[in-house]
Amino acid sequence: MSELNKIALKIVSNGKGILAADESTGTMSKRLESVNVPSTSDNRLLFRETLFSSESMKNCIGGVILYDETIKQKTSSGKTISEIISSSGAIPGIKVDTGAKVFASSPKEKITEGLDGLRERLKEYYELGARFTKWRSVFNISGEYPSKLSIDANSHALARYSALVQECKMVPIVEPEVLMDGNHSAEDCYKKTSNVIKKCFEELMLYNIDLSGIILKPNMILSGTNSDKKISNEKVAKLTLKCLEENVPKNVPGIAFLSGGQTEIQATENLNLINKYNKTNFIMTFSYGRALQQSALKYWSKDIKDLEGTKKIFNHRANMNSLAAVGKWSAELEKK
Repeated sequence: MSELNKIALKIVSNGKGILAADESTGTMSKRLESVNVPSTSDNRLLFRETLFSSESMKNCIGGVILYDETIKQKTSSGKTISEIISSSGAIPGIKVDTGAKVFASSPKEKITEGLDGLRERLKEYYELGARFTKWRSVFNISGEYPSKLSIDANSHALARYSALVQECKMVPIVEPEVLMDGNHSAEDCYKKTSNVIKKCFEELMLYNIDLSGIILKPNMILSGTNSDKKISNEKVAKLTLKCLEENVPKNVPGIAFLSGGQTEIQATENLNLINKYNKTNFIMTFSYGRALQQSALKYWSKDIKDLEGTKKIFNHRANMNSLAAVGKWSAELEKK
């Protein structure tokens, strides 16, 4: 077992998942302003530090993805954010892409940037305590999209990123997100997601990536947000499993789903069903941002000094997703 494989398994094993707290300052500002909290550096740190010091971090969270600002911050106790996370047994991680920009060769699509200077940034993040990283590529669905050009270019970037990350002794999270936006059917999502994931792994293998030392972060197979062809949660689970079983090499240790615009309950319920039907050897867990934080953020916004109450709300959501990661969640547990 390689060191990278050990790190990947520690992040996703035993019902643990990933807290995606890597919102950029701009995105975090929108989240805070939406609940009428001023987006100051101190407030962003206070909310995140509250989550990172919650009880559920020990049993439910295997890794936390941070943003550049956060990993460099010190807490009120003088500890670094990485130290707070590590003290709970979770592993600090870092988002390293610099965002999805307009793709010059196909202006209605996006290309993720951030490869320039990445090797040097990775060394700095390693020194700051990070042991895994994240890079997100985004693909929109319509009749002609995602184009072969976009799939090829973004998959190539994911592979180059992964090679640099593993060179620096960290685990890359590979996140090819096929977006929910649109009126496409779940069948369309299944086909396009299959094409994207298949190409991603072709590129990863071409770059000699140790697949036992990565974590895949895909979308679930869902109908588009504006589609009138909605499918049952059982169909979501079965199509998602079919897509992954057909396109993900067997030596990938873990798959941590993004929530991708689902509500908190939808994201938990779908993950639970995926694990109930899962007959593969893949660990299937969560890498949620809003679907782990939204209720806690709303509660906290009413009184930003009520840290214990905020932790309680976050603990509940983390516990629900931890149960879903082993197929033991039920709707009744939400009421307790």
